[in-house]
Amino acid sequence: MQKPSLQLALVPVVLTLILLGIQIFYFGDFTPHIPLAIGLALTALVGIKQGLRWKQIEEGIFRVIHVSMPSVSVLILVGMLVGVWIASGTVPTLIYYGLTLLSPQIFLAAAMILCAVVSLSLGTSWGTVGTVGLALMGIGAGFEIPMYWTAGAVVSGAFFGDKVSPLSDTTNLAPAVTGTDVFSHIKNMMPTTVPAMLAALVIYLIAGFTLIDNDNGSFERITAITTSLQNNFEISAWLLAPALVVIVLAVRRMPPIPSLFAGVVAGAIVAAFTQGAGIHDIITYANSGYSITTSSDSINSLLNRGGIQSMMWTISLILIALGFGGALERTGCLESIISSIMTKVSTFRGVQTSATLTSVATNLVAGDPYLSIALPGRMYAPVYRGMKYSTLNLSRAIEEGGTLVSPLIPWNAGGAFVIGALGLTIGDGNFENLLYIPLAFACWLSPVIGLFYAQFGFFSPKATAEEQADWEKKGELIMEYNTSTK
Repeated sequence: MQKPSLQLALVPVVLTLILLGIQIFYFGDFTPHIPLAIGLALTALVGIKQGLRWKQIEEGIFRVIHVSMPSVSVLILVGMLVGVWIASGTVPTLIYYGLTLLSPQIFLAAAMILCAVVSLSLGTSWGTVGTVGLALMGIGAGFEIPMYWTAGAVVSGAFFGDKVSPLSDTTNLAPAVTGTDVFSHIKNMMPTTVPAMLAALVIYLIAGFTLIDNDNGSFERITAITTSLQNNFEISAWLLAPALVVIVLAVRRMPPIPSLFAGVVAGAIVAAFTQGAGIHDIITYANSGYSITTSSDSINSLLNRGGIQSMMWTISLILIALGFGGALERTGCLESIISSIMTKVSTFRGVQTSATLTSVATNLVAGDPYLSIALPGRMYAPVYRGMKYSTLNLSRAIEEGGTLVSPLIPWNAGGAFVIGALGLTIGDGNFENLLYIPLAFACWLSPVIGLFYAQFGFFSPKATAEEQADWEKKGELIMEYNTSTK
C-alpha cells in the first residue's frame, strides 16, 4: 500500500471535525455517532484509493476494537455495579455519610483526593468515576454545588490515580511501547503530576470557600435529602462492604474485571439481605438500572440510574470512535500526519512538544486513549534514541497527552464515559455541563507543566549509558540525528 500524502490524509480528519462541529454546535445535538461513522467511511475510501482492499481496512478497524474489549467490559460491569450498589444501599450510604460528615467548603478538594486514592488502588479511572464518582455527584447536589464543578474534581482525582497506578492498563502501556519499565515511568511523571495535583487542590479549596454559602436553605436541603435516604434505605457502615471488597481485591492485584464482578455479587447479596430486594429485582437493577420514586426530586434524579442498558449509548459511541481510529491507523493517515510533523522538528523541545500534542490530537481525532498512547509511542521512540534522550520523556508525554486528555474530549472513549456515568446530560442541550472540562484542573495542568519543562530542559533526562546499551542489545530502531538537541 502506498502511504497517503499529507493533504489526502487530512481529508477524512478535517471533514469529520467539521461534521462534528456542525452536529454539536450548529444543531445543538450532542450525538457524535454519525459524524464519526461518516469519518470512518471517508477514511476507508482513502484506503481504497491507496490500494487497500476493504478486508484489510476492516481488519484494522476490528483490531483496534478488539484491543478495547477489556475497557468495554469494564463499562458493562460499571453499569451493573451502579444499579446494584444503589439497590444495596452502598451508594445511598456514601451520599448520606458524605452529606453529614463533609463540610461543603472542603467538599471539592476532598472529592478529588478520595477519587485519586480509590483510582490509585483500583487502577481504573472508569471504575472510580462510575462508583465513588457517582456518590460524590449526589453529595455535591446536596450541597447545591454545580454538577460541573463536582465532575471536574472527580475527573481530576480519578484520572490522576489511573495515570500513576501500577495496576492501570494505560500506565503499563506507555512504558511498554517506549521500551521503559513501569516504575521508572511512574517516578518520572512525579515532577508534573505533583504540582498539577497541588495546584488543583488549592483551586478547589479556594472555590469551596468563595463559591459555597453556609445558608440555612442549604442545610434544610441537606436535611431533606438525608431524611429521604433514611426513609427509603437502611443506612449503615456495613453497607460499604461491596466497595471494600473491590478495593481489597484490587490491592491484592486481582484484575479489574473479576474485581468489579465480585463487587456486583457482593452488592447483590447486601441488597437481598438488608434492603429486601428479590432475585428478579436485582437482575433488573443490573440490566436496566435502579428505579425509585420519593418525595425528593433530588433523590429521584440521583438514584434512578445504572444498569447495562444505561451504558449502551456510551459503548456504541466508543465502538464507532475506535473503529474510526483503527481505519485511520490502517490506511496510514495517522502515520502520514505524524511523519509530516516529525520532519519539521529537530530539537528536543520540539520533539517533546510534538509528542505530547500528537497524543492530544490522536485523542481528539481517533477518540481512543489507547491509540493516542501506542501510535505516537511507537513512532517517536526512534527519534528520542537518536537524540540520546531517555524514552522516559516520551512515555510521560504520551501518558499525559493520552490518559489525562481523554476525559476532556466529549466524543473520546474517556469523555463519553465520564458524561454518561456522571449523568451530565449533554445530549439534552445542557452544554453548561461541559464546563467540567476546564474545571478538571489536574488533567490539563499536568501536560501544560510538562510542555513548560520541555522548553527549558527541566526534568528531561538524557539516556544513560546503560539505557543506550540496552537499546543496542534489543536491536531497537534508532533514528540518527545530527542536529542540535538543546
